Amino acid sequence: MTGSPESMDTVKALCFDVFGTVVDWRGSVIRECETLCTARGLEIDCAGFADAWRAGYQPAMTPVREGGRAYVHLDILHREILDELLPRFGLSGLNEDERDHFNRVWHRLDGWPDAREGMRRLRQRFLLAALSNGHVALIVNMARHAGLPWDAPLGAEMARQYKPRAEVYDTTIRMLGLAPRETMMVAAHNDDLRAARARGMRTAFVSRPTEYGPEQVSDLAPDGDWDIVAGDFLDLAGRLGC
Repeated sequence: MTGSPESMDTVKALCFDVFGTVVDWRGSVIRECETLCTARGLEIDCAGFADAWRAGYQPAMTPVREGGRAYVHLDILHREILDELLPRFGLSGLNEDERDHFNRVWHRLDGWPDAREGMRRLRQRFLLAALSNGHVALIVNMARHAGLPWDAPLGAEMARQYKPRAEVYDTTIRMLGLAPRETMMVAAHNDDLRAARARGMRTAFVSRPTEYGPEQVSDLAPDGDWDIVAGDFLDLAGRLGC
């Protein structure tokens, strides 16, 4: 940690990246894929499927970020990626109801083991906001599924744009009624923290070394002088005096 609890006294809200930082998207998608395959008597590479689905995430948002496509929320982008992947993985036989249900697995992601308790402790001192590329309905449904105690499900939908565009951070800060230095971005991704710092936010890196599975090579360690570096949300709570 490069700061201390005393130096964080001006921070009133913690703004969290969600996918990968708060919830285990990969393990959750693998679980749901395996359940589907068991029900239909299929055998596919569910880990490979989860990785391929997520690999389409950033490219799908790029046209929105660059102004080539009007904002659409993640359910639409996830479904477009899913429809492209199903034939490749031998799942083209899914009917519309099955495709819709599978697509909404992103509403049913499980939290990391430390997430619920760590956030409960942090909420005793700070306002907790999602600063996510997920839309409000997705974040709310995920919170109910995983028991996540958000005060405010904010981010992309409010700004009609996707991170790391500046307006996503700026809009979240404005909707909280705070100054940038009164907010702290909490993320397992260095690029998210860089974008947040550029908007004047404080920063906390939380390690999630298995977000992309056992062979993960990115974001294994902080690559900036972030205000706080923590091993998980329980560690973060302790470092922030919660």
